[in-house]
Order: sequence, then C-alpha cells, then structure tokens
Amino acid sequence: MAATETQVPGISRREFLYYIWTASIALYLAEFTGLALWFAIPRIRDGEFGGVFNVLPDKIPGVNEPPVDNAEGRFWLVNLDTTDPTGIERMYQASDELGEITGVAAIYKVCTHLGCIYKWNDASNRFECPCHGSKYRLDGRRIQSPAPRSLDRFSVTLNFTDGTSESSGTDELGQFLPVQLNGRTVESMQVDTGSQKKGVELTLLQDLV
Repeated sequence: MAATETQVPGISRREFLYYIWTASIALYLAEFTGLALWFAIPRIRDGEFGGVFNVLPDKIPGVNEPPVDNAEGRFWLVNLDTTDPTGIERMYQASDELGEITGVAAIYKVCTHLGCIYKWNDASNRFECPCHGSKYRLDGRRIQSPAPRSLDRFSVTLNFTDGTSESSGTDELGQFLPVQLNGRTVESMQVDTGSQKKGVELTLLQDLV
C-alpha cells in the first residue's frame, strides 16, 4: 500500500510580499536608528574640549603663583598651598576653612553667573569677570557676587616619576579636590574636560573679612 503524501501548503504571493515589506521596514528603521545614534553621540578626541588634555609638567605654576592659562582646554591651572606664606596675597586660608588647601587643580574659565569669560588680574591678585564684577580667589572660591557659586573644576590626573599616579578626589560637597604633590615630581599630567564638577556655594570671602 502506497504511503499517503502530506501536502504542505505554500505561501501566497500576497503573503510573500507582506513578509518582504515588513523585513524592509525593519531594516530601514534599524539603519536609521544607527545613523541617528552615530551623529547624536559626540565623538570627542584627546586635545579637544570635552576630552582629555595632556599637559606638560612645566606648565604647572609654582606654589601660589598666578594661574597658567590653557586656551584650548578652557581652563586655568593652579598650584595651591595655604600653609606656604609665599603668594599669600593670592591664596590664603579663610576663617571658615578648617583644613589646609594644597595641590594642583584645573579651573573652568567660565564665570558661574551668566557664562562670561573671566580673566586673572595681576594687580588685584584674583580672577575678575568683566561682565558683572564677580571676583574669585586663586582656587576659584567666590570673593564677590553676583556669581551664585565658586568656579567649576575639571578632573586632574598627575603621574609621578616614582611610578605612582593620583587623580582628583571629591569633598563632602561634591567638588573636585586639588591633587596633592607631597614632594613628588610630576612626570606627566592629564586634565579631563569631560569630567566636570560644579563649584560649591560658600560664604563670600568679602563677608568674612
């Protein structure tokens, strides 16, 4: 007795075209989403603002000396030490600051009031904004309003000749702390302008005098 053959129904032309149409739409949407993400996600290279800047060690200023400008990175480099009387007119310890302030920091060059570009004033030994008169100490703390808070900072990494390295930590208020040298010699330095912390709101220094 011959085996009965099972008839497998095929798909109609309409069903075939429907499947092709659905697959084409899915492929198009996937390509469109991929292109949108490609253009939406910033591709920042080292040496561009928003990326990492390699800084030569000789660009680090001396203790409490005037800041060094990095135009491409839009930051000032400062080397702070409230225990050193050298440059005390630029960097001093306020009455409400319980701990010593020491180390290297990178300060964003934009005023926290309305985004103007402030400058360092050698005559007054402080940062001053030409737009509305906000003033800041060497470490970026507010001296005079209308700035609502101290200056923002970027993350700093110091690599030392002894093989150690150290990056910016944060304080209890969330601000980047300066990276301490502790007598070590810096071999190389990186400033990450993609890693930024807002300056904190403290009592105006002019109100503490």
